[in-house]
Amino acid sequence: MPKKITLHENWEFKKSTDSVWSKATVPGNVHSDLLENNLIEHPFIKSNEDSLQWISETNWIYKTEFSLQESTLNHNYLEFNFEGLDTYAKVILNDSLILESNNAFRQWQVNVKSLLKTDNELRIEFTKPSEFENIEKSKLSYELPEGNRVFTRKGQFQYGWDWGIKLNTFGIWKPITLTYWDETRVNDVFIKQDSLTDSNANLTANLEFKNPLKADFMIDVYVNDNLNRSFEMHHNPEIIHYNIPIEIKNPKRWWPHNLGDPYLYDIKFVIRQNEVTLDNYTVKTGLRTVKLITEKDAIGETFYFEVNGVPVYMKGANYIPQHSMQNYVTYDTYNRILNDVADANMNMIRVWGGGIYETDTFYNLCDEKGIMVWQDFMFACAMYPGDKAFLDNITQEAIDNVKRLRNHPSIALWCGNNENAEGWDRWGWQQGKTQWQKEEIWANYLKVFDEILPKVVTEFADNISYWESSPRYGRGNPLHKTEGDAHDWFIWHDAYPFEHLEENVPRFMSEFGFQSFPSYEAIKFSTQNDSLGIFSDDFKTHQKHARGFDLIKTYMERDFPIPTADEDYVYMSQILQAHGITKGLEAQRRAKPYNMGTLYWQLNDCWPVISWSSIDFFGNWKALHYKAKRSFENVLLSSKIDNDTLKTYIVNDEWMQKKGMLSIHLKDFKGNTLWSTTKDILVDKNSSTIYHKLDLNSLKINRKDIVVVTQFDGETSYFYLVKPKELALENSTITTNIIDTKDGFTIELKSTTLQKDVFLFTDAKGHFSDNFFDLMPNQSLKIEFKTNASTIDDLKIKNLNMFVNGRFSS
Repeated sequence: MPKKITLHENWEFKKSTDSVWSKATVPGNVHSDLLENNLIEHPFIKSNEDSLQWISETNWIYKTEFSLQESTLNHNYLEFNFEGLDTYAKVILNDSLILESNNAFRQWQVNVKSLLKTDNELRIEFTKPSEFENIEKSKLSYELPEGNRVFTRKGQFQYGWDWGIKLNTFGIWKPITLTYWDETRVNDVFIKQDSLTDSNANLTANLEFKNPLKADFMIDVYVNDNLNRSFEMHHNPEIIHYNIPIEIKNPKRWWPHNLGDPYLYDIKFVIRQNEVTLDNYTVKTGLRTVKLITEKDAIGETFYFEVNGVPVYMKGANYIPQHSMQNYVTYDTYNRILNDVADANMNMIRVWGGGIYETDTFYNLCDEKGIMVWQDFMFACAMYPGDKAFLDNITQEAIDNVKRLRNHPSIALWCGNNENAEGWDRWGWQQGKTQWQKEEIWANYLKVFDEILPKVVTEFADNISYWESSPRYGRGNPLHKTEGDAHDWFIWHDAYPFEHLEENVPRFMSEFGFQSFPSYEAIKFSTQNDSLGIFSDDFKTHQKHARGFDLIKTYMERDFPIPTADEDYVYMSQILQAHGITKGLEAQRRAKPYNMGTLYWQLNDCWPVISWSSIDFFGNWKALHYKAKRSFENVLLSSKIDNDTLKTYIVNDEWMQKKGMLSIHLKDFKGNTLWSTTKDILVDKNSSTIYHKLDLNSLKINRKDIVVVTQFDGETSYFYLVKPKELALENSTITTNIIDTKDGFTIELKSTTLQKDVFLFTDAKGHFSDNFFDLMPNQSLKIEFKTNASTIDDLKIKNLNMFVNGRFSS
């Protein structure tokens, strides 16, 4: 049996010009190692980022010493696997150069049988990226848009983004292992799905061996620990690939969690000669079909995902790396954020192309939790070179990652890039370039995104669709509403009002968003001050968008009161963000099946920052995440006013009809019913339909103190007839009763008048089961607070009632 040693111990690092070594952590990076050795201030605090840019312009060396037993050295094969070196590195084993890496997204295997001894030194010399970037840049007679980053294959976000710190770190960011064996080992297995019906699944397992066997052998196939079939194989010194047929009777399908069970099979392959096991390899995978359907229709062209033969509406968000220093991302942080995704009724996340190809842990958890993944290749907001060395490099990068991820049932799509095509068409990148220069740059684009990447996907993962660029058309092109996916940045960047989202719905919304401030915890950490100081110099560097502060204020003035106190302003910014984005989410869902998906920008942060995220860097849910959870329910009750007509929609994402009573009540803020109707209805499966229309002009009501309460199938929605700042809310008391529970506390709330956007907060670290909710008058509401804290005596409440009609907290 092959054996594996992880080489993560006894590492040291230093500047290439220094003589003093410091302790290093592997996997890790130079910034985290400097931080752990107290050699730098924390880059996330205040404006420390600015004074730490020298790190990226310095060369660094890592080294370790390790010993091996003679019995290990006597094996026939010994191979190093460097899963991730970021980025330009020379690897030296016992004074012999064994590898020069130039791509953080590739794995590197090196045969080291002849070089290893009982006592060894492994040394890795990292060169600053700018040194290589400047060389490649000088080879071109023109400048490629978006700077030097386009020449280096690493996380593009590390160079800074309008939500990201400029932390261009490098180092040994993924594991290093030594594997040794005598006969053979299985290097890779691809489970290809040939056919799938309710009665039968026919699969072909392609087994790739690291080296050919020297004698005949057996392959035993186990499915969920039960022997499925055994195969007698004849060795061939020229063959390392073998195709094995597998049949599973009455298969269970993998479904996204909101529609069914994300069932996974364990398929194990045991390689043996007689009774001697040479190797075994296990794949955990799910059986499902998934296709991106793009077909011409009377309006334009469809864009939807068909899962197991049925169209599925995709609900979710765009995901970026969880930390600018990736080694701080653990199984627990992955598990927590993906639980947050599932808890918010999302069934898809998009791994954005300016980040990283995520770890196996990430995709394993997506498989288990039934979360589909729109996977970008790692190219974003730029044009890239097209020389042979670069193209060869990214070809192997694509092969490495497509092969690594192809057995994951969660992978729904491979997308070539983020906004590159739109940038070329709309962002002025062509200005100042000659005709031949423009033709060459575009031809290089086509080589990568129309030739290399789709070919790799087809060859190595032929069960997954490929999409060239997200979006297909930029927002300046009218086709962006009728064909392909869309990024609608008329909101925010162009300062269009939120109502724009209700009248401009594309076929699939893959990006739109709005900023808000993070939690009080994130702000206090950033400034290292108990007072927030959100416009202080210490925190201004945590707003990376040049117009960010002004845009938040502009939108707030339109729809909400503007508080004067920092703590209140943070609260109002989150309510504002949630108000606008959920307006879009519900408009898009109401437009089903014209629109078949919405992924807002963005899910999370990589450092404490003012951003478009719905979950801040410390894992705190903002108002948007709580409200998106409601807007993403499988059965959505959603209202809209068209020309003074109140229209009530019911959106049903499930594949079963819903029968029940629809009730609509117009109530004042004291709970009195001013108008109501009820009727029995039948809601079609996978549909969106208007079930009631009401002429508001026919009613003698003051729209400023009305809430529309709609109920069906156990769901309740609240809808208001005027802008939040125009509501005639009363600033009255909310009574609370706090009860100890096994996992924290139950908080019971009650009020004699409607309380809008109630926000509960405490210094105790924990999670509220609901927040930023509307509390109906004379109705008791219980909220669970999960925490390890022994008390929450400091529980505080904010709500919109405190701020209307000029009433602001101090």
